[in-house]
Formats: sequence, C-alpha cells, structure tokens
Amino acid sequence: MKNFFFRVLCGFFLGLSIFAPGFSGSVIAIIMGIYRDLVRIASNPFKQLKRNILFCLPLGIGVALSGVLFVLAFQFLFEAHAKATYLLMVGLIAGNLPVLGAQAKKCGFKPRYLLGGACAFAAVFAFCVLAVDLGQAAGTENLAVGLPMLALSGFAGGAVAFMPGMSISTVLIVMGVYGRLLFAAESLLRLDFTPLLPFGLFCACALLGLVLASRGIKFVFDRYPGFANAMVLGFMAGSLAGILIQSLRMHDEGFTWLLGGAMLAAGAGISLLFVALGKRLQKAE
Repeated sequence: MKNFFFRVLCGFFLGLSIFAPGFSGSVIAIIMGIYRDLVRIASNPFKQLKRNILFCLPLGIGVALSGVLFVLAFQFLFEAHAKATYLLMVGLIAGNLPVLGAQAKKCGFKPRYLLGGACAFAAVFAFCVLAVDLGQAAGTENLAVGLPMLALSGFAGGAVAFMPGMSISTVLIVMGVYGRLLFAAESLLRLDFTPLLPFGLFCACALLGLVLASRGIKFVFDRYPGFANAMVLGFMAGSLAGILIQSLRMHDEGFTWLLGGAMLAAGAGISLLFVALGKRLQKAE
C-alpha cells in the first residue's frame, strides 16, 4: 500500500513535467527510482502485461490528478512567480546531481565517457537557451496550428520523454503548439469536446514516439551502462544550467531573492527527500 501511494505521488510529479517548461519527466523518474522500469515497460508494454498494469495504474492516477490541478492553476503559477518557479526546478535537478555522479562512477567510469557527457550537456543547454527565444517568438497562444504540426509535435514530445534532461513542454513551446494544447486540455476539463480530435491525435503520436525511442534508450543502458549514465549526468547538468540561464534572463517585477532562494532550497530538499524515500521503498519491496 505504501508503494501504491508513493507511485501516485511519482505520477503526480511526472504530470507536472508535461506542463512546466524546462521540467524533465525523465529527471523526475530518475529522482524517484522508476526510470528504468518506465523505459522497460514502454519498450515492450505487452511483456508481463499484468505486472506492467499494476505498476502504471497508480502512476496514471497521479498524472491525472496533477493534470487537473496544474491545467487550472498553471497560468497563475508562472505569471505570478515565474522566476521563482524556475529556481524551484533548478533546485530539484541540483539535489540529484551527486546521486547521479555516484551512479555513473559505480557503473565503471572511463575518461572517454567525458566526451559523451560533454556533448549531452552542450545539446540540452543549447536547446534550453534557444527555447526561450523561440517560445516567445512563436507565442504560446497560437491556436491556428494544423493537424500535421500537432502530429509531428506529439511524436517529438514522446520521443524526448525518456531523454534525461529534456522537457516535453519545452519542445512544444519551440514547435508553437504549447498554448493550443493547454487550451485543449482546459476545454476538455470543462466538458467541451470540440478539441478532442486534435488532442487525441497529439496523444496518439506522442505514445508512438515514446515507444519507439524507449527501445533505443533501453538498448544503450543495457549494453553501455557506463556511457549511458555519463550521458544522463551531462543531460542533467545541461538542463540545470539552461533553466538557470532562463530564470536569470527573466524579468519578473514581483520577484525577490528571498522568495527565489527559498524556492531553490525547497527544490533541492524535495529532490533529496525523494531520493531517500525511493531508496527506502525499493528496499522494502
């Protein structure tokens, strides 16, 4: 029962990663110790089907809960305290970096892995910084995006879902569909089913991208664990640096460093708490 509620909580924060720009769902999965399980299930969902359903059911409940809450509260959170919220994300990632470093060392670190880690850092850092300008230029309220672009963005969002450090919502901002999808989700919560077709198309393409990409990610982790963990560390560090640059570039009249420091510390504390809680529950299984 404890594991059930813990996974509901995991699902809640995984749902947050869908809506919060720069917030990586794979980072949350790594923090909570469920990343490998999710990749395994996504790469072959029909193998051990009953076990997979029992594992994913509480996650789905948590994602649904966070979806309802954050779709309704999202605009207020980022409009009122955008800079502080980004610093919360920085803290969440920073609190887990020492754990990932230890994991990379445990898997057998070799100097040549530094190249892969550096490339991962550079890629996600550039992506995060670029996403700010592209997202502002595209406009998050663009509702005139056609179905082909929704399908393409869904596939791209699903493909990056299990790439540590990558953010689904950041990809959607870059592709100019983020505002439309938030509008569609909010309409469905009001029982307005007008956007059901485009929203369903997006979800189906996202699922396809997730399944196809997860097989490649699983292969890399199984065959080259040391290199894969070095890449994860690079992705995480690049994501942290990119989001930090985003937050420092933001103009937020209501921001104070007291609030920002508190959010940063809270993020690091939550991250460390989930690492400890995840380890404890894994031992109890």
